Amino acid sequence: MNILHTSDWHLGRSLFSQKRYDEFASFLSWLIETIENQQVDILLVSGDIFDTSTPSNKAQQLYYEFLYKVSKSCCKTIVIIGGNHDSPSFLQAPSALLHVLNVHVIGSKRETPEEEVLIVEANGKPMAIICAVPYLRDKDIRYAEAGETIDDKNKKLLEGIKEHYKTVCSIAKKRQMELGNNVPLIAMGHLFTQGGKTVEGDGVSELYIGSLAQIDSSVFPEFLDYVALGHLHVPQCVGGKDAIRYSGSPIPMGFGEAKQQKQVVLLHFDKTLSIEPLPIPSFQHLESIKGTMEHITSRILQLKEKGESAYIEIEYTAPEMVTNLSEQCEELVKDSNLTILRIRNRQFIQRVMASMQVQETLEDLNPEEVFTRCLDTFAVTEGERQPLRDAYHEILLEMHDEDTLAE
Repeated sequence: MNILHTSDWHLGRSLFSQKRYDEFASFLSWLIETIENQQVDILLVSGDIFDTSTPSNKAQQLYYEFLYKVSKSCCKTIVIIGGNHDSPSFLQAPSALLHVLNVHVIGSKRETPEEEVLIVEANGKPMAIICAVPYLRDKDIRYAEAGETIDDKNKKLLEGIKEHYKTVCSIAKKRQMELGNNVPLIAMGHLFTQGGKTVEGDGVSELYIGSLAQIDSSVFPEFLDYVALGHLHVPQCVGGKDAIRYSGSPIPMGFGEAKQQKQVVLLHFDKTLSIEPLPIPSFQHLESIKGTMEHITSRILQLKEKGESAYIEIEYTAPEMVTNLSEQCEELVKDSNLTILRIRNRQFIQRVMASMQVQETLEDLNPEEVFTRCLDTFAVTEGERQPLRDAYHEILLEMHDEDTLAE
């Protein structure tokens, strides 16, 4: 029997306003091919299917088309749990219809723990027992009491998480003993465990503030054959245990993940368990360029000469001030397949901030004052200031009008 573990698709996520539907579609097509090539029997998706609780029509289309295609493949069972980004009600709304396709969705903590234990069968015989534990929200596992302290709250959160996993897994173990100990016992979860690796810009949140560092591998009973986790985007094992894993996100969610080798995890059960990470190809090149203008220019020209198609993040770090950095960079990528998504001018930011008094923050100034500080920083003459102010006021007015229309 073959089982495939994946998570954190974040369908619909943008990168600095850049839509990425082509990347998501390419990944899902690759995943279907992998399921067929590896003769996968069960697909596990450990949360954060969508990036928001109100996914776009396009994101929903990708999701449902994928489920339909997989249901027609060799893979006859799909188990999906909700993550912290998912709307439980949205995920579970079509559950009765999806059940016909052998797609089991557990969007949130169920009324009884037995409902989170699934027996996967083939030809009338049990193939696996799945503990499908979704992201556990505060309200699911803790009762607030008058006068409780932050420490009390954190202790209850931790105890609630441990108790829920213990209960669900104990029920599953009992079923395993009834069916025969040769039936694999697998748990799914969506949480942040102790020592978990993250990267800058991945959008991963600390789900249980205060209890974060205390949720370790002891949450998962030793008798489990495998634990398929979601939430962290970096593929990794938990507590040094090979059979407790995060599969990670399938595509880089930010430039900080650009150099990661993304993967899904293939589990093969044949008396013993073998675990094989399967590398996911890159569907869109992300490139971070950091340094002087000379280095930035050189690297962009290299990419252009190779005919690369890439999303680019630029950070200018040289001490010399470049006031038209954006214009220069945009000119460099002209007539190419390169798209600049973000430009950071460290010197510009430092000089503007240095012109403010130490005790000031941006919240202390109105937009007009910030703009005046910028003019002062770059020693703009009085004769040049008025046209710039007029243009600035026009931009502010347009922004105000857009906000008003959106209300």
